[in-house]
Amino acid sequence: MKYGFATVAAAVPRVKVADTHYNILAIEEQIAIANSRGVELIVFPELSITGYSCQDLFHSQLLLEKAEEALMHLLDFSRKLDIISVVGMPVAVGDILLNCAVVVQQGVIIGIVPKTFLPNYGEFYEKRWFCSALDIHSQTIYIAGSPITITPEPKVFTTYDGLKFGIEICEDLWSPLPPSNNLTLAGADIIVNLSASDELIGKHQYLRQLISQQSARTLSAYVYSSCGFGESTQDVVYGGNAIIAENGRMLFESERFCKEPQLGIAQIDIDRLRSERRSNTTFTLAQRTASAVDIKTRQPEEMTEFRLVRDIDPTPFIPKSDDMKHSCEEILNIQTSGLAKRLDHTGCKHVVVGISGGLDSTLALLVCVRTFDYLSLDRKGIHGITMPGFGTTDRTHLNAVNLMESLGVTVHEISIAKSVTQHFEDIGHDSAKHDVTYENSQARERTQILMDMANRVGGLVVGTGDLSELALGWATYNGDHMSMYGVNASIPKTLIRHLVRYVADNDVDAQSRLTLLDIIDTPISPELIPADENGNISQKTEDLVGPYELHDFFLYHYLRFGYRPAKLFLMATVAFDGHDPSVSAYDHDTIKHWLKTFFRRFFAQQFKRSCLPDGPKVGSVSLSPRGDWRMPSDASCSLWLEEIDSLK
Repeated sequence: MKYGFATVAAAVPRVKVADTHYNILAIEEQIAIANSRGVELIVFPELSITGYSCQDLFHSQLLLEKAEEALMHLLDFSRKLDIISVVGMPVAVGDILLNCAVVVQQGVIIGIVPKTFLPNYGEFYEKRWFCSALDIHSQTIYIAGSPITITPEPKVFTTYDGLKFGIEICEDLWSPLPPSNNLTLAGADIIVNLSASDELIGKHQYLRQLISQQSARTLSAYVYSSCGFGESTQDVVYGGNAIIAENGRMLFESERFCKEPQLGIAQIDIDRLRSERRSNTTFTLAQRTASAVDIKTRQPEEMTEFRLVRDIDPTPFIPKSDDMKHSCEEILNIQTSGLAKRLDHTGCKHVVVGISGGLDSTLALLVCVRTFDYLSLDRKGIHGITMPGFGTTDRTHLNAVNLMESLGVTVHEISIAKSVTQHFEDIGHDSAKHDVTYENSQARERTQILMDMANRVGGLVVGTGDLSELALGWATYNGDHMSMYGVNASIPKTLIRHLVRYVADNDVDAQSRLTLLDIIDTPISPELIPADENGNISQKTEDLVGPYELHDFFLYHYLRFGYRPAKLFLMATVAFDGHDPSVSAYDHDTIKHWLKTFFRRFFAQQFKRSCLPDGPKVGSVSLSPRGDWRMPSDASCSLWLEEIDSLK
């Protein structure tokens, strides 16, 4: 495990029923391939050394002896391999036979886990041959020349670097109380399942849901391997399912009914799972009654170079559901409902919103329109105010006015030039000096106009600032930083662009659509610096603070899972390596530069977030000081910056 990632595999070898020699060679072949690809943990199907469908052949002493010989062959094969292999085989313990998972590493049997729940219904007759783990008492046996203790107690295996995994066998997953419940509460990050599930109409979809839900419920990863081609088809067929899930998300699914061996490999984000558990107080409360025997695996003899091959989403804030329309509607409905409740509670029938012709104010206006329609209020109660200043361009000004007019809201135009110029004279500031005073004076003047207009019409000022700006502190304190209700407070910049495009394509008239599409294509800017000689925007936000797609990526993973800079850097180099045409490509130096900017600004600007106005939480990440994020305003970021400086 490196950078919190564990590389695991689910293998489905081609088998021959009762041919242990053939089967162990097939198993070893997949172990060798997996080991060469950096896999740390590999799981095989239930009873994979013998084949699951041996039936009464399990009563044969010869088969049991040959299974043990095959295990000895595997121990010899794995003597110089650090990979942990979990294989299935029958194990005789005195006068009883157990259906077991055997854990092997570096030529040593690390542990043996017997199956707990034995199906004995329908096409299954396992109690004819096997006993349950609950039927045994703790004892030491000799298997493959080694003493090993077999117990009925739950077992959690711990690797040298702290990765923990537990084992289920087939029916265990389907039981009302799966062993994985206790194993994960006892600390297991990963559950592996050796299975032999036959194929029936509709069963596969149910199995997928079962694995997905169990990994989500236990905040764990689930590595599942089930019998495939080569098992007896006397009365049933085995499809060869290999599935790897992480907290409800499918990372790998095998091709079913494939006659060739299959090897599914995925990288599990252990840091992410542990972060979820630490923040989930329900999970931590349930841990009180969990227990398991801790079994240590062996330390690798040599460290292999880590390479991140996991798929990394460059836009984690953008919904990825199959029904994108539904996701966008849900987001907009949350924003609308939040504002509607605030208006209903206060009795206000008017809102005031500053319209710049940029993305943020556009989304805020669209939410206001949806809210007024939802409450059956006259759209004229929406007072849109465009406040041209020293940096306002004709393009943004025209878009602001056109959008307000086409949406049917009340349009106000109030220039701030005269009042800000007078303010410069009052405080003795040289207006030719385009510094922070020059910029912030404009933002504060605009906020004063909005607040005073709200007082005049008896309405609320609707804030337009977004989550990305809050994270970077890209707002003027007591300027655009302040409002009476911030509808975009938990919407990042990358998502705002997506939502505006959705509304343009689905929810407005033709004229409004044209305006919205041009707003989307307009460079992001506060327009506080005069335009260039051609009248175009000269002050581009992303030139100053960095690309929002990078910052949103950092923001999501840092707030959601607490990832350290080194891990964020590694993930970003994969996410933005140019393979995804929907986002820009960035080299390592560029990513490192903006990562440092992100953490420097994030720590320095907490004081602005500590006094935010109310606003609805939309996704899993929020910076509200009353909700998800409570941080001291004077925390030092030196540890984070030092790690960034050390990155290569």
